[in-house]
Amino acid sequence: MEIKKIAVFTSGGDSPGMNAAIRSVVRTCAYMKVDCVAIYRGYQGMIEGDFKPMDARSVNNIINKGGTILKSARCDDFRTKEGRKKAYDQLKKEGVDAFVVIGGDGSFTGALKFNEEYDFPVIGIPGTIDNDIFGTTFTLGFDTALNTVVEVIDKIRDTASSHNRLFFVEVMGRDVGHIALNAGVGAGAEEILIPEENLGLERLLESLKRSKASGKSSSIVIVAEGDKIGKNVFELKEYVEEHLPIYDVRVSVLGHMQRGGAPSCYDRVLASRMGVKAVESLLEGKSNLMVGVQDNKLILTPISKAIKGHTKIDKELMRVSDIMTV
Repeated sequence: MEIKKIAVFTSGGDSPGMNAAIRSVVRTCAYMKVDCVAIYRGYQGMIEGDFKPMDARSVNNIINKGGTILKSARCDDFRTKEGRKKAYDQLKKEGVDAFVVIGGDGSFTGALKFNEEYDFPVIGIPGTIDNDIFGTTFTLGFDTALNTVVEVIDKIRDTASSHNRLFFVEVMGRDVGHIALNAGVGAGAEEILIPEENLGLERLLESLKRSKASGKSSSIVIVAEGDKIGKNVFELKEYVEEHLPIYDVRVSVLGHMQRGGAPSCYDRVLASRMGVKAVESLLEGKSNLMVGVQDNKLILTPISKAIKGHTKIDKELMRVSDIMTV
């Protein structure tokens, strides 16, 4: 089937670099002389027919913007057969032959189901700050989120050392500790707590005692939100205050600020490369694949594998972290 019109949309949680990827898809379509339409509000907009034709000039001045100009929305209707039928009818009415979805696990699951039912060509671009998608070393937004977290921790360290305080800094990462581990090493944290490694409360206390004994007057502990030691970061604070009253403990939850901000140069370049690859892959007749990067080369992974696979924590980086906290 000849592809004459490609749709692009963002879905799920936003991440820095999504706009750069939208721009890349739109401009690659223009370069290849293929029509392009944007779908607003993800699958919800697809069901409602919220489409807008895009040309090369429609995406001026967005490469440097965080978030997504196409908006994002949760869509329960798309989980139903009737909802997906409505979406298919809208795409056909608009003359769309294929689409590029920029998002994470949930977005890809929807695309896969849609492809199964309608044999509709789809290519995915991984956009999530958590870096938790199999088939790519880096997802869009991960590098920017890391830079944001490190910048904030640097500021927190200034106040921690001024007042001899212990700071627990909670970062995003419900199921994976990629942000916590990388930012922890980059910002020189004394301890890093991640879901993949259950450190245990006793070892945390021992580590903090050692830090105090070695002459450290302040400490920063990075906690991934999915860490299994305590129910939450505030419970950790209470436990340490109870068992190590020498510490004046503070908690800082970084929350959604990690998702915002202008994308880093790395994320802008990666988004540009992935957008080109996504459109070229569709025009070559490929489908049901996700664009990823490995050893700085772009690769394609079946979306089904990207969803089911698990990313692994970098053991070498964990070893480096242990050595650095001496």
